Amino acid sequence: MVEDNEIKTKVSPFAIREGEVKVFDGYDGYVSMDKIMSKVNQGIITDVHFKIIELLNEFEFLTSRQLFQLLEKRGVQLKNQEKLTTRLDLLTKNKIITRYYFKSSSGEGIFRVYALEKMGKYLLKSRDIECKWQPTDNSKPVEMVKKKLAGNQLVLSYIRKVKALKSYKLKPELNAKTFNKAFKPTALVTLDYSGRDINFIYEVVRRDTNASEQLITRMNYFKDFYQNFQPGDSRIYECSSNHINVWR
Repeated sequence: MVEDNEIKTKVSPFAIREGEVKVFDGYDGYVSMDKIMSKVNQGIITDVHFKIIELLNEFEFLTSRQLFQLLEKRGVQLKNQEKLTTRLDLLTKNKIITRYYFKSSSGEGIFRVYALEKMGKYLLKSRDIECKWQPTDNSKPVEMVKKKLAGNQLVLSYIRKVKALKSYKLKPELNAKTFNKAFKPTALVTLDYSGRDINFIYEVVRRDTNASEQLITRMNYFKDFYQNFQPGDSRIYECSSNHINVWR
């Protein structure tokens, strides 16, 4: 796999392109749960496949590159990207997961995006793994999917490169008390600095329609949260306004 520092591009793959649409690249038709469970019992669908499903449950949308790197950090050693692609194809054909690509007037996107499907949720529940996925999650428009991918890439960078990483939480719920509004930024990252927790809250911003107005609204929520913060709010025990980061 090409390392991050070897990628030569001036534009993020998660940037919004004019007239871009999300294109379904999965499989139609019906697959019975009996057929899928038979493949589980025969060892055709293995623990590696389940780890892929669990990652999509956690991160919602992921590229194959992101999946490869996350699996690697969780102790799953696949020889190369092709080995992962084979497993992704099996899961996609059995409607356990699905995939999309992006297309605009400038051409087709260079990567596929993977997400859970109904059968994936059933398999997770069979192992008592909480899964809040619902079919409407996959109907999200391009800007929302790319925002999620960008946020996931940020968290992935922490996981792979920051030794002081203690924990992370995707879409933590914060409360803007004056507005009486619960809102969810992209991620909460906690670092261990000499035995002290340092929290960073990230908000990914996409430059789509009404982006400026949306950012102003979100910043007002953050301001409210910080100004009225009490230790323990949203399970955060130390908070500084210097630790909010907007990632574009």
